[in-house]
Amino acid sequence: MTDSVSTMEENNDEDLVVELYCEEVHEPPSAPCSTCWDDCQQIITGVTCRHVKTTVFNISSESVSQHLDPPAGDSENYTVITCRQEETQQEFTDMDSSEPDYLKPEEEKSSQTPEDMKDEIKSQSLVTLTHTVKHLQSFLKKLGLKKSYTKKLSLRRILGINKETITHESAKCKSDLPWYFLKKVMMFNVTARNVKCTSECDSTSDDTSGTKKLNLKNLVSSPNTEDTVNPLDIITALFLCSDGFLQQEMALKMSMCQFSVPLLLPNCDTGQCTLMLWAMRDIVKKYRPQSLSQSKGFIEERIVLSELPMVSFVRLGECSLSKSEILNKLLSNSQQYHDTFVHHNMECGDSPRRISNGLTEITWYLPGGNTNIDIFSQPVAVANLRGDIASFETQYSFLCQTSAAVFVFFDYLDSDYESVINLLKSQNKKAQIFLVGNYESKRFNLDALEKVATELDLTENNIILKRKQKNDANFVKDLRKTVRNVVEKSELKMKIEEMVDIAHELGILVDEDAPECQTAKKNAKTITEEIQDIHKYKEDQLPRQGQIWETLTCLEKEEFRLRHVESKNVEDYKSDLQKQKEELRKKQNSYEMSTAMTNFITGISNRGTERFYFLKWMRMNLDNVSRIKLSELREKYKEKCKKSENKEEIKEIDKQISSSSLGTEHFFREMGQIYESSLSLPETHRSRQQLQQLPKLCAELLLDGFPLELVDGDASNIPLRWVSDVLSQLSDLVSPKKKGTKRKIRVVTVLGVQSTGKSTLLNTMFGVQFAVSSGRCTRGAFMLLIKINEDMKNVLNCDFLVIIDTEGLKSPELAQLDNSYEHDNELATLVVGLSDVTIVNIAMENLIEMKDILQIVVHAFLRMKEVGKKPKCQFVHQNVSDVSAHEKNLRDRKLLLDQLNEMTQAAAKMEKKEGNKSFTDVMEYSPDTGNWYIPGLWNGNPPMAPVNAGYSEAVYELKKNIIQLLENCESSANDVMEFKEWVRSLWNAVKHENFIFSFRNSLVADAYMKLCTQFNKWEWELRKEMYTWVRNAETKIHNFGTIAAKSETSDMREFLGSLKSEASTVLSTWETKILDNLTQYFKQTEGHVYLVEGYKEEFSNSAKLLRLEIESGVKYQLEAAAEIRQGMTEIDKIRHNHIKEIEKAVRALIDKCRKKKVKMTNRELDKEFEKMWSETLEKLSFSQQKTSNVTDRVSYCLRENLKHKGSRANELLSQQNLQDCGNESFKYTAEGFFGKVKHKTKKWFTGQDHIKDLADRIIAACTDLVNEQVKRRNDYHDTYIQEILRMTDEKLKNHQDVKINIEFEVSLKQHICGFAARKFQKMHEDFIEENDPYRCLLKNKEKFHEDFKDVFRERDQCQKKAEEFTNRCLKPAVEDFVNRSLGPDIIDEMRKLEQFSTRMSFQYSILLDLLSKEDFQNYVSYIRSYEKYVKSWILEQIKEHFSNKSTVFEFENRHLQSCIGSIHSAIIKAKTRKSDGFKAFVKEICKEVGDKLVITQDALGAFMILNNADKEQFADCLKTSVSYMTETLRKKFKKSTFEIKLQHLHVNPQNELFNKLIGCGKQCPFCAAPCDAGGKAHTEHFVSLHRPQGLGEYKKFSTGILLTDLCSSNVKSHKKFCCIETQYKPHPYKNYKEILKDWKIQPDESLEASDYWKYVMTKYNSNFAQEYEALPAVIPEVWKKINKEQAEKSLKASFNIK
Repeated sequence: MTDSVSTMEENNDEDLVVELYCEEVHEPPSAPCSTCWDDCQQIITGVTCRHVKTTVFNISSESVSQHLDPPAGDSENYTVITCRQEETQQEFTDMDSSEPDYLKPEEEKSSQTPEDMKDEIKSQSLVTLTHTVKHLQSFLKKLGLKKSYTKKLSLRRILGINKETITHESAKCKSDLPWYFLKKVMMFNVTARNVKCTSECDSTSDDTSGTKKLNLKNLVSSPNTEDTVNPLDIITALFLCSDGFLQQEMALKMSMCQFSVPLLLPNCDTGQCTLMLWAMRDIVKKYRPQSLSQSKGFIEERIVLSELPMVSFVRLGECSLSKSEILNKLLSNSQQYHDTFVHHNMECGDSPRRISNGLTEITWYLPGGNTNIDIFSQPVAVANLRGDIASFETQYSFLCQTSAAVFVFFDYLDSDYESVINLLKSQNKKAQIFLVGNYESKRFNLDALEKVATELDLTENNIILKRKQKNDANFVKDLRKTVRNVVEKSELKMKIEEMVDIAHELGILVDEDAPECQTAKKNAKTITEEIQDIHKYKEDQLPRQGQIWETLTCLEKEEFRLRHVESKNVEDYKSDLQKQKEELRKKQNSYEMSTAMTNFITGISNRGTERFYFLKWMRMNLDNVSRIKLSELREKYKEKCKKSENKEEIKEIDKQISSSSLGTEHFFREMGQIYESSLSLPETHRSRQQLQQLPKLCAELLLDGFPLELVDGDASNIPLRWVSDVLSQLSDLVSPKKKGTKRKIRVVTVLGVQSTGKSTLLNTMFGVQFAVSSGRCTRGAFMLLIKINEDMKNVLNCDFLVIIDTEGLKSPELAQLDNSYEHDNELATLVVGLSDVTIVNIAMENLIEMKDILQIVVHAFLRMKEVGKKPKCQFVHQNVSDVSAHEKNLRDRKLLLDQLNEMTQAAAKMEKKEGNKSFTDVMEYSPDTGNWYIPGLWNGNPPMAPVNAGYSEAVYELKKNIIQLLENCESSANDVMEFKEWVRSLWNAVKHENFIFSFRNSLVADAYMKLCTQFNKWEWELRKEMYTWVRNAETKIHNFGTIAAKSETSDMREFLGSLKSEASTVLSTWETKILDNLTQYFKQTEGHVYLVEGYKEEFSNSAKLLRLEIESGVKYQLEAAAEIRQGMTEIDKIRHNHIKEIEKAVRALIDKCRKKKVKMTNRELDKEFEKMWSETLEKLSFSQQKTSNVTDRVSYCLRENLKHKGSRANELLSQQNLQDCGNESFKYTAEGFFGKVKHKTKKWFTGQDHIKDLADRIIAACTDLVNEQVKRRNDYHDTYIQEILRMTDEKLKNHQDVKINIEFEVSLKQHICGFAARKFQKMHEDFIEENDPYRCLLKNKEKFHEDFKDVFRERDQCQKKAEEFTNRCLKPAVEDFVNRSLGPDIIDEMRKLEQFSTRMSFQYSILLDLLSKEDFQNYVSYIRSYEKYVKSWILEQIKEHFSNKSTVFEFENRHLQSCIGSIHSAIIKAKTRKSDGFKAFVKEICKEVGDKLVITQDALGAFMILNNADKEQFADCLKTSVSYMTETLRKKFKKSTFEIKLQHLHVNPQNELFNKLIGCGKQCPFCAAPCDAGGKAHTEHFVSLHRPQGLGEYKKFSTGILLTDLCSSNVKSHKKFCCIETQYKPHPYKNYKEILKDWKIQPDESLEASDYWKYVMTKYNSNFAQEYEALPAVIPEVWKKINKEQAEKSLKASFNIK
């Protein structure tokens, strides 16, 4: 070795670069030691360096650098790494750059893979001290992967949905390339390796301007590959930067695309490589060797466990043949060429490799059993080493020891003969060596080849040459023949798993050596190695599932469906079912936790990646076991099928095949059963407490991307408590710490026939990994969580996407079962209900099967429409590849739509929703946009066929469309807890036979309650506005024709007409406002409004009805006020005339006394006044006020009301005098013998007299109305009785369920009118007496007397008159205004309370109050006299709320201040006006306050006479007096009790709240529970909480025992009922809708909803029996276990109280 001169360039004092140029020594290469690498890393940053040889020199430190001087005379050992000259020079030039540039094109050829070059320029090698330590990091930085090198990419991150997921944009820069590759490969896209940046594509674009000079050198110069990246570098970089699970996923997807996958992964930083055993673990291949071609059998196994011969292909030195391209041709038949390996003729394949030299790839050739197509009859592994074996001896040595044959490609062998011999000979090889050369190469030397062949003892068969006479096809044919011989004759077959030992010997790392992986492997093996017989293993180790769980499932469904109840008591039968369930749970709890389950739970409890490894090992091991077992059983099945007499044995084997599936889902299922059974233990039980963390464990796994079994495919059931608690834990895990924000989810589901590629479709679309292996068809339904990246969260309005994969509908396994259609319906309904988008896989070619599937799907969509869900639907037609498919299938799409319409009509008939005539009635669907045509999955014949690029692209388009659909979803996304509620409620609903009538959901209930609350708010705003408007209108009417009136008209009818018109305008405005509010409410996306869209029309009608109801009430109030005013006008006129006469007489007396000019004493004045008073009264004519006969007037109104009822009504009215009616409590006796019998029969059968109950309710309401009128002390007017009769008619109309006749109606109205007439007569007489003019004069006599003396003596009257005006005129008016205003304020305040916000909250509060008081008589009152009890309860609540609060005083004070403000304002305005005198001044004040206050004319008239006060002085005194009045009233308001205040209110809060919250007043026809529906115009009545029928006085006909039946249970049983509507003939409860069309009786979906009433009946059973004169009910045992807390809990659940 001759030393060259060493050179050194100093960049600066701190940064030294030392290079030694030496001539190359031909010694065996070895990898640099780690010390060398570490030392190099401290000194130099460089670029690509390909290590050829390592040589040790003794170099004097003095000859190197003065900066590195060691002690004198010392020498040091240096490890020198050989690099190519060009690279060294490049490194020199790039030394100062912060980020090294890559080699220029000419120089890059030296680092390029020789096989990828046709012409190679040999470069001289020099030894240099340099490195590539940071070259990998620099390269990764350019790819945007630098951080991922230390913090590895995870599968969860890659699967996240971002904007790139749905964009077609190509990579724009290098950092986009890895993600572009991942995106494509995750979707099985075979174009994934075609990676190129688009920004470079435009650099050579045509210059269209024509100004550029022609330069042909540009055409022949080397292209600039500076910015292109070799696909192998990207693959290497991604494998280096990914964790084990992403590596495994990439390897699996690449293998499916028929790409080669890394076997040995190099790391150019460390010079080491890694055996990618773990990465390949998940690859499962299926093939048919020639030996099985006759039997049509196949082999399916994990590829790393397959014992196969391996053939390796390597390169020595430079080679003009493209090894990888030849390999691709070798593995492809003439009909099916595929680029398994990247080669230089592929896109970017000619780019220099920077980090992938040393990469060893592997692929497999697998036969399909067809001799005409198969290239090799046996499976074979093919390995391909990238780079020169001289540079990668370790990899070469590994291949020599693991391969059956190694094919060495070369061009030139004589440059370094000894090293070639040593390299080829020295390896501890087991493989045959084959030399493959290119005879056409200029550098080929036949002599050198002969020498090497002789030295290696090779025969001609071991040498394959490419000659001029032999084209590529023949050359590949020869090569293929040689490989075939090797494969067929080789005895060296090795599993990849067995290569680990060889790797260890050679210092090759193994990815599975990671401690977490090994620990997990050991833990998983502990569990799975015990499995011999799968069926027995399940029974021993997983005992809680299987038969026990299936029996529990049957019992659960029977609890809902009651198919076998027969003649038994429903509640007793349900009680028996509960007992059986309890026994099974006890049995489950009796099992000790098995060793397998203990180890499994321990395995998944480990933190970090260990549990992920554990689950993966478990899944793979279990798959392996199941696969072997299934293979054996299939062979048995095949043998037995040959003999037809073995039917029983065939059946048994068939059963074994079904039960031989064992996966991790079975262990999780057992976990769920362990958890669910533990919940039946006491809360303090140690086992129960220990198992509380299980749902959280599962939730964490779900969050990490592992699927959760939603529906148990074997038992066809959901372990609801387990799934619910897992989802609750998931909600806690994903919910941000900041309260108020919840993580939202969207759901995509796939439905379709079994084995139509549903799971593959989802896997392709979202990159996930649902099980798709042979014999492992999806059973049940699995859900998987995908994270939405930040850039898409606002677009999709959600944080996670839930993917649900389902088992195939119409599966052969279930086809034998009677309930298979039912099972499919259940599953379809559940997943469609959970979905935002449902993908339906259909096959047009099978019309019968398609119709079956469509019927199931249409049923599901129809059901969802009825409950308010509107999932989108996409129909997918697979295996349709023609480009014109969409156009050609126009006819098919029309056929599909026809089928859908047909199925819709059939489903609608079954579901009793015949209004749906076409599929578009059920959901939005367009045949053009709702259908997708997807080509077949494979491009060619498996097993060697890659995935069809068209399949991947079509699925990608479908995915984009689905994302678009999710983006445009009108409905708001659910959070996890809402999703949980949907799972719970939908599954409970599908357990019933009739889904639509059984569906109930807390989210729907919550949305309905919110709608009711909002509508109630709008309604109250309208009512409050109208209370104020009516108050003001009544004030104007009362002041009409007085000095306070502002109206210009003097005609009361005209004035009344204008007020009515104004009221109509105000109400029209409000009606429009409410309807607009309703429209806007349903437009919002939050709050699940879409769930209650079906109620929109009802509430619109309610708004219109509300307007009519209020308008009717307002008109009645206006007319009543006008009549009162009209009646008072005559009296006021008489009073006015009398006062004028008195005033005239008094003034005459004053003049008379003053003329005497004698000082008169008070006694004399008194005497004169008395004399004058008597004389004047004698002169005045006091005609006696006539009293009307109110009874006659009421009788006339009654006749008018009934005249349209016919002669029978008139006849009945004539039979009894109205005066004799209403004296006693109402009794109705049915007319005629038949009527009496029918009435008695119904009363006996039901235990109730519904007619009497209705009569009592109407009489109570009318009594309240009469008392309200009497309290106001007005005169009688016919409008009062007309309103009472109108209300009676309305209530009779609203209770048409109670069959009444004309006799009952007349009798009831006579009774009501009788007592009303007497009360109104008394009221009328009291009014006449109170307003008698003579009495009014006498009442004011003393005042006139005092005024006479004051005027006579000319005293200052200002102070006195101010007080008089304040106390006699203003104070009563102010008090009246406060009383008229206070009622709505109290109602408004009460409405703010939760219990008065909605009808359902109101019901809940009453029932909770009953429960807390535990008073039996209260329950009796509530049940028997519901309205009476409720009214008293409301009054009690009002008193309780206001009794200890200052709220009422605040209301009073506010209104008082409002009045005082108006009075002060009126005084100021009156002062500013130039009035003629005192009277005009007072009139101005009265006119100003006339809109607010009603000043009595009697008091005002008396005040206005004999007044000599000064206007200015009076005004000042009046202010003082008003201030004093204010304080007086404040004190009075504070002092008076709330009960006294209530007596003076004009608007009764108790009645108004009752009318608002009582609803429609309808009661359940079976149990008499009140209807809970909101809005006045609801078309269906429903009850949230039904009662045992015995509480409604129903008893068994034969025994008189109170019934425990619940109507919510009966409607799903086969029991029957009788009533007048059925003509007392038995009618099935299930078909109650045929009789009771406007009732919706929902089955008790939780089976615990009626626990409240069960508890009440159990507790007071004997009391109710005594009260109802019946025998006590036979209480089911389960009811006796219900405690008060459970009763309260069921109450909350029933009314959806959070």
